[in-house]
Amino acid sequence: MSRALKLERYDAYRNAPASGHGNAARAPRSHWQETYAGPSLERPFPPVLFVFAPAPRRAAPATREAAFHDRARRVSNVDYRLTVATTTLPLLTKDGADRPVWRVVGKSHGEERRTLASLPKAR
Repeated sequence: MSRALKLERYDAYRNAPASGHGNAARAPRSHWQETYAGPSLERPFPPVLFVFAPAPRRAAPATREAAFHDRARRVSNVDYRLTVATTTLPLLTKDGADRPVWRVVGKSHGEERRTLASLPKAR
């Protein structure tokens, strides 16, 4: 499955309507809220992270990462309700996941790389 298709499925999962029954204390919540948000709805949907690795007969990881960013910007909730960040395996291996190796998909984030802790929060 392509990364763009995976991203579209994460977007659909994030936006799926609540199923199940609520109770007097709270309204029904969607599956992702039950799984990730815990008792509070304050926590946003977790960031979706993609790592581009070298692959035989494929473009370089950085080239594939750039092409993914172009396609991912078209998914409706990226940069608003869904935080998506990418990196390449060579960069991740060289610097480590806690360093500024993550590039955020979206109109307002440019080319800068960030740490996991500094990724923008989805709304």
